[in-house]
Amino acid sequence: MHSAEHRALRELGAFTGQLARHWDALAGRLGGDEAPLLRAGAADGRALLAELEPLIAARGLAARPAAQVAGAFVTPRPLASDLLLERNQALRFAVLDVQHCVTLLGYLERLATADGDTALGAFLGEWDLRLRRHEDAVRAAAVALGDRPDEAIEPADRSVAGRAGQRLSSSFGAVGEWVDGRITLRRR
Repeated sequence: MHSAEHRALRELGAFTGQLARHWDALAGRLGGDEAPLLRAGAADGRALLAELEPLIAARGLAARPAAQVAGAFVTPRPLASDLLLERNQALRFAVLDVQHCVTLLGYLERLATADGDTALGAFLGEWDLRLRRHEDAVRAAAVALGDRPDEAIEPADRSVAGRAGQRLSSSFGAVGEWVDGRITLRRR
């Protein structure tokens, strides 16, 4: 196995674990029509991990514990907590979780095929298609929030901390807009 494939398989485990954890948590925070979509994607993320681990082990690689621990710290999303985001922002950023995994699956499928591992390539190709369905569904839900602007700007987390965090984030944004406006006026 090429070292590129080895590293990418471990990365897939880390990022898929992160996807499952984040989407489960976000489903609980957001609720609404988006929650079942996120929960379904999280469930498939866990299923992928369960099926991937023995395939990795059969090829002499370890998927635990370091790769799984790394998954607690890695994210393709901005570092802003969901507590600071509006519903639309949190859902759009969640698409990045699955988009990274789908891209990684496609890359890995090509690596496995180039290495002559058709069984692994087929497995990865099937999961690529399966996670793409979640990517498409969550992206469509995020875009559809544009039809409901009042709901789109609600806090992603409805707890006291989430509402306060979203107000704080919105206040920072307003200050930034004010500063940008003043600079633009001075340049004219």
